[in-house]
Amino acid sequence: MPASPQALNYATARFMKSAPTLAQCPPDSGAEVAFAGRSNAGKSSAINALTRQKALARTSRTPGRTQLINSFSLMGNEALRLIDLPGYGYAKVPDAVKREWQAHLSDYLYQRQSLRGLVLMMDVRHPLTEFDQLLLGFADERDLPVHILLTKADKLKKGPANASLQKVRHQLVEWEDLVTVQLFSALKKDGLSTLSDRLDGWLA
Repeated sequence: MPASPQALNYATARFMKSAPTLAQCPPDSGAEVAFAGRSNAGKSSAINALTRQKALARTSRTPGRTQLINSFSLMGNEALRLIDLPGYGYAKVPDAVKREWQAHLSDYLYQRQSLRGLVLMMDVRHPLTEFDQLLLGFADERDLPVHILLTKADKLKKGPANASLQKVRHQLVEWEDLVTVQLFSALKKDGLSTLSDRLDGWLA
């Protein structure tokens, strides 16, 4: 029976640097997990809930503020990282900026050798948008595991939230060997242990 992965302390996360391009990211060694999602899917809130810090990742009332690749170290070790990728797909961002973000996202997902997995945030009320499917396609081509957080689960009653979860699982059944899905609420701190267990499996 394989040994259980070591549990990591995500509250030890510390900001390392912000990079506008892949070339300016930390050295491509060690292990990292990236967080991605539409600009209004609650990505920064999820990272702050995971790390039990109020403002590690920037949250904003104006979606689309994360325009850089932000790196955070874990356990005082810069070879162990969480990566906050630029939010994508927000309508009020100019098309030229959107295209630039998408180019950086694809470069990162295709080329980053230390990347162990992708956490993809989707609003539970609006899952599997065109941009979500674009990222799943990138991950599939690289055989990269993806863990989907259906965020803002507190916005729905339990029945509709579970129905959304089952619908997403059904739609992704062809990728079930690569993709896992859970409900998540940063506000209520629901789903944190499932998320941290998944990250432990990738990083530890």
